[in-house]
Amino acid sequence: MKVKDKIFTLASLTPFSFNVKCNPEHAQELREQYTDVLPGYHMSKVHWNTVLISGTIPDKQLEGWIKDSYDLIISKLPKKDQLELQSSI
Repeated sequence: MKVKDKIFTLASLTPFSFNVKCNPEHAQELREQYTDVLPGYHMSKVHWNTVLISGTIPDKQLEGWIKDSYDLIISKLPKKDQLELQSSI
């Protein structure tokens, strides 16, 4: 999925998973805490994690990581684009 031509998540059916962007420290912490969180597949291993959807991580947690990825991408956009997105909500 994209916002302003910037990817904040990618999904895969085989294996059933998705990639999210994280700050480097948080990305590493998640990998250490969850066996279903791996370095980003075909992405920067520093900033991206691949999350396997196996039922071991609660849906609310998964949703939170997607929102965090979205927020991280938004924070890097020019202020004009950020304001435009805020006004469209």
